[in-house]
Amino acid sequence: MLFVTVPVYVIDYYLMRMEKMMIKKKRKFDPKLILVGIIAVFVLLTVTGSFYSVKEQEQAILTMFGKVVRVDTAGLYFKVPFIQSVHHIDMTTHGVGIGYTIQDGQNITVEDEGIMITSDFNFVDIDFYLEYKVSDPVAAYYNCENPEVVMKNMALSCIRNTVVNYPVDDVITTAKGQIQAEVKEKLQGELTNKDIGLMVVNLSVQDAEPPTEEIVQAFKSVETAKQGKETAINNAKKYQSEELPKAEATADKIVQDAVAKKESRIAEAEGQVARFNEMYEQYKLQPYITKKRLFYETMEDILPELKVIITDGKTQEMLPLESFNSVEGGAKDGEN
Repeated sequence: MLFVTVPVYVIDYYLMRMEKMMIKKKRKFDPKLILVGIIAVFVLLTVTGSFYSVKEQEQAILTMFGKVVRVDTAGLYFKVPFIQSVHHIDMTTHGVGIGYTIQDGQNITVEDEGIMITSDFNFVDIDFYLEYKVSDPVAAYYNCENPEVVMKNMALSCIRNTVVNYPVDDVITTAKGQIQAEVKEKLQGELTNKDIGLMVVNLSVQDAEPPTEEIVQAFKSVETAKQGKETAINNAKKYQSEELPKAEATADKIVQDAVAKKESRIAEAEGQVARFNEMYEQYKLQPYITKKRLFYETMEDILPELKVIITDGKTQEMLPLESFNSVEGGAKDGEN
């Protein structure tokens, strides 16, 4: 059906003019005047319906008898009035929430969309925000009556098929980035296959949490325990990094001391061997003299620490040399 928009003030102007002319001629019916008015209105509608403009953020589909003639971008264009029609398509990026809706600035949960089942047969409430735009104006206008609804249903299907492959702990904590990347890839593939003229600009996980308050508290306790575990591991690693170098330094010192003592003992033994060999060479030259010298040297080392006793080997009485030495020492002191 073809609609042509004509400003109201134009029609009012011609009606008032005709009314004035009829009053001047005392309400006499003048067919010529009516014909002129009809022709003027027709010409006006023809001129105004021959041009159309396209804004920056849209494209226009020009059709004739239902067949696409061309697709126009921003600018002013001409069309054949009453035969060709123009359909404006918004090309800007739009967003839609999956798992929630926004009402009066507040997010309202939609449980039928957000509740998913995970690989370990738990439930999770996960919300996404999908940004999209028209990629093919002709396909978006002709191939689907409501492409946004079809795209949202595709997105829900892709999300469920992805979340079911992950355990609930990963969905809530570490796997959000991987999940949204997989969902985006799957959804774009589905949109391309269905050819409904839309494309995914971005898809992000807004929130992921257990569906009930009791489960939320349980998961918070689990997260607290995990954080405590990580803290204990980090503290242990810190203690290890502090104590291990000390232990290695102590072990290196013990090894170095042992090596030094070993080398010292070896050097000492080698010195003693060299001294013995030297003495042995002298002994071979003069055995008797060397024996006596060794004997005297040994006695010099031993006798000062010994108690000397004189005996003839027959009597029962033994005279300690120490007492005579002390008496002699006392007499000398008296004389002095």
